[in-house]
Amino acid sequence: MKYGVTAELDGFRAEVRDFVERHAPAIPPKAGVRVAEDREELALLKEWTGKLFEAGYIGGSWPREYGGNGPDHQLERDVVVGEEIARHRAPAPIQGAANLVAHALIDHGTDEQKKAYLGGIRTGEHIFCQLFSEPGSGSDLASLRTRATRLDGGGFRITGQKVWTTNGQWADYGYLLARTNPEAPKHKGISAFIIDMNLPGIDVRPLREMTGTADFNEVFLDEVEVDESALIGEIDHGWRIANSSLGHERSGVANNAVRLQRNISALIELAGRVERHGRPAIEDESVRQRLGALSASADALSALVYAALTRVSRGDVRAGDAPMTKLMFSELGVEIASCALELCGEDGILCSGEESAVDHGRWQDEFLYARAYTIAGGSSEIMRNMIAERGLGLPR
Repeated sequence: MKYGVTAELDGFRAEVRDFVERHAPAIPPKAGVRVAEDREELALLKEWTGKLFEAGYIGGSWPREYGGNGPDHQLERDVVVGEEIARHRAPAPIQGAANLVAHALIDHGTDEQKKAYLGGIRTGEHIFCQLFSEPGSGSDLASLRTRATRLDGGGFRITGQKVWTTNGQWADYGYLLARTNPEAPKHKGISAFIIDMNLPGIDVRPLREMTGTADFNEVFLDEVEVDESALIGEIDHGWRIANSSLGHERSGVANNAVRLQRNISALIELAGRVERHGRPAIEDESVRQRLGALSASADALSALVYAALTRVSRGDVRAGDAPMTKLMFSELGVEIASCALELCGEDGILCSGEESAVDHGRWQDEFLYARAYTIAGGSSEIMRNMIAERGLGLPR
């Protein structure tokens, strides 16, 4: 039986689809991981996030005392919710970094930390950003250089720089990794913190991208002082805490597969509207062959994703599954967007908002963002190394 296909889950899918259609905010869809462009959009996204938590559609894996279903939670439900949001082209909830820090707190935080932060995450009131990556420390995160030095009176002084910080300009709090023991091996001298993004010494600088938006930021930390309560878990155990929280997020690949399949359907429809040599492009044999190959690849990715999720549900996690699905999704997204712009012809060079831009600039936006996925979350080169070394057992 295909993963996630049962009568009970089919009913749940219909319920979620109806909820998304009725409650998703009216924000124009964009490619990739995007943030609010202004405070009006931000308010809509926070409200949307709170509604999804309140309805039980996200946060289901949390313990019951914090609003979740605890051990009765089904991973399949997370997958269904993500797929239906993607299928509707609705904006994702402001949940990424908040989901990570929530699980870090649930697994390693104090009772005081859980009470202080989990409620605000569930209502959508508190926005978190992830302060992990640094210049020169992206794929090799353990080489990070941001320092957290203990103060004589207690607490820490943090100095360093982070980059590629989604929602940094809107965040109330940051989930931060910093080096607390420079003498320890690089994976063992790191600690995890929650920091208030309004503290003195924090400077957030949005990065303007070629999409025209600023979805990522640089964050500079200049002798930022936090008290002991900012530390998550034990000191120097941040690497284990970060990997534990990242391990809870497994449904995103299914959402991405749905996004690509939607783009394939839109691409086929586009080929029926634009012309090549005076007739619809889809009548050209080479175009049909290319569309068929892309469609087959998208279906193969979906099958790969569901096979991996089935193994996860059985407790059988294979080291090569995650990098394979990530690599295939990233590279296929570039191919689909490139094909669309080629079909658009000279209109393909026009940007969103131009009167003659095909599909209101959708494909231009997809093309400009697609390359980001080949870097974000681990570059394609790193993914190939992981597949070779961890999946196939090849030497470094």
